[in-house]
Amino acid sequence: MRRQGLVHAVFLLFMLCGTAARAVQYVDAPPLAKVVSAAAEDIKLGGPVRVPLITWGGDEATILANGNAAQTAPDSIFGKKGLKLQLVREDDFKKQIESYLRGETPYLRGTMGMVSMASEVLGRDPRTAPVVIYQLTWSNGGDCLVVKPGIKTAKDLKGKTVALQAYGPHVDYLAKVLADAGLAMSDVSIKWVKDLTGTAETPAEAFREDGIDAAMMIIPDGMALTSGGTAGTGAEGSVKGAEILLSTKTANRIIADVYAVRSDYFKSHHAEVEKFVNGLMQGEEQLADLLKNKSARMKEYTETVKASAQMLFDSPAATADAESLRVDCEFVGFVGNVKFFTDPNYPRNFLNLRDQTQNAFVKLGLLGRKSPLAAAEFSYDALKNGLRNTAGVEAPKFDSAKVAGVIQRKQQQDRLAEGELFSFEVFFQPNQNQFSADLYADAFNKVIELASTYGGAVITIEGHSDPMGWLQAKKRQETEMALNQIKQAAKNLSLSRANAVRESIMTFAATKGVTLDESQFAVIGHGITKPKSSLCGDDPCPPKTEQAWRDNMRVEFRIIQLEAEASVFKPL
Repeated sequence: MRRQGLVHAVFLLFMLCGTAARAVQYVDAPPLAKVVSAAAEDIKLGGPVRVPLITWGGDEATILANGNAAQTAPDSIFGKKGLKLQLVREDDFKKQIESYLRGETPYLRGTMGMVSMASEVLGRDPRTAPVVIYQLTWSNGGDCLVVKPGIKTAKDLKGKTVALQAYGPHVDYLAKVLADAGLAMSDVSIKWVKDLTGTAETPAEAFREDGIDAAMMIIPDGMALTSGGTAGTGAEGSVKGAEILLSTKTANRIIADVYAVRSDYFKSHHAEVEKFVNGLMQGEEQLADLLKNKSARMKEYTETVKASAQMLFDSPAATADAESLRVDCEFVGFVGNVKFFTDPNYPRNFLNLRDQTQNAFVKLGLLGRKSPLAAAEFSYDALKNGLRNTAGVEAPKFDSAKVAGVIQRKQQQDRLAEGELFSFEVFFQPNQNQFSADLYADAFNKVIELASTYGGAVITIEGHSDPMGWLQAKKRQETEMALNQIKQAAKNLSLSRANAVRESIMTFAATKGVTLDESQFAVIGHGITKPKSSLCGDDPCPPKTEQAWRDNMRVEFRIIQLEAEASVFKPL
């Protein structure tokens, strides 16, 4: 099972077995090539084509495109294209792989990380080598990293033990977070569990045990452990002091949900695969229209939600669960697929995700080697047929004025470190006011990558100034007014430098063909109030070496999640 919206069931499970004496049974996670024994066979044609679903909100558009039925309805989007499909939910990825290899279905449904993990075993036979054909969604709130007290930033995970589902959707999530914190998978100890949710063998249950410092899980489990997303009280199934360090509401460009297809089927049934992809795009548009006009089309909406509840939760009454799943994902549609598969400048494109996940999995031992994983090279002009939204322009995701207000409050209360995920610094020379890409390309590239991956986070650019001028003036016993003027001038200069850095980053990104959301960035001028040499009382400590003096001339980048400040986000 994956990222399910079973809030009530999860809560009940925690209440019943939160104090169970039986320890979680940890498992090994060898490469799938050593676990899957099924041999590759030819595709079994005849009858409806089996298409796997998993319990995820993105699959609701697939259900709608099939006519809100397991078997394609003649008047549905797929039916009008002449497709005959049989939708089958299969949350056990190993079983999906075995069915795919035996030729019972040409399709594979998972995340980019899961498909990457399977690439070695699937690539052993050229017939079954996977071709990724479609991105349905990004996870946008459905997955999270829960931590125990003492872990405040991603860097604090070093040396800690993390519980994680073997072969599940969170392995690449953890790998990416660690990499962005300057850590490797070898910097943490991983305890693998069998299931994702709903049993006694899950990351959430492992998190309850001594010796487990953090766990990757679906958001309903994370909410239950943290008393509703605040901090666990230890009551009602929560763990005292537990907090959500990071969810995909912030890290909203890590987990990509995709469909892949067997190479032999892609070659022999290319037209059918294109119809399937186009039908998925139309299904997403139709679902979006239905949600937008729900009150006027309540009957259609109710039918769709009940069908999704039946197919994803085995009960037409589980409509609340089906609706909650949909909230946790972001459909990408035609525009997103073009960007994902064809834009070489997009930091989170198919090739980059494939290489990042496979590199991490090889180091972790989940892959014996990097294996071929191709993308379908569609003519996207041909896939525009029947679509309306083919030229999207991304609107600013944040309300800049509200972001500025939140950051200003945090600065005044000295609470900028709260919610910090990552931070790093760049240094400048005395009297430097320009920040060229020639000198700062590495730092600027890092900012672009972080901004693209953590699209729900705010990035602060914080300027700091050298306190020597103020210290010398104080030593000369200049007036309080003169000292305040020097301090204000330093603050103005640091703000000016931070603005210059932001403009340089925007320009640098544009030259690379990357458009950054300027509303995601907040600029701060600290002046001399936070010297690297720390404070001596209320004053900056005099630097004792030239290096200490130069270390104060810096700009700090801080990636901060503001999920608790929902008002900073503009409504979609």
